[in-house]
Amino acid sequence: MGTVSARLPEDIEAELESYLDAERVDRSTAVRQLLAEQLATWRRERALDQLVDGEVTLSRAAEIAEIDSWTLAALAREREQSWIDSDGIEEDIESFDA
Repeated sequence: MGTVSARLPEDIEAELESYLDAERVDRSTAVRQLLAEQLATWRRERALDQLVDGEVTLSRAAEIAEIDSWTLAALAREREQSWIDSDGIEEDIESFDA
């Protein structure tokens, strides 16, 4: 496991302390949890952007986001983002049959 070191502004340090108290975890665990949550969010956003831009199929975007295709489709629908175009429909349908 790697080590990460970072300097934090006072306001973030205070908020982290509040998180530690509320979650009853040590600093290292808290930082790992928060970083993992943010990276998961980043992966989903990146995957949705690539999907909507037509760079990847729904199934590939789900792989990038590390979630299933149905969950990714629901996220896109919640955000009122469409990925369907005439060129990608057949490829997406075939990926669901696999």
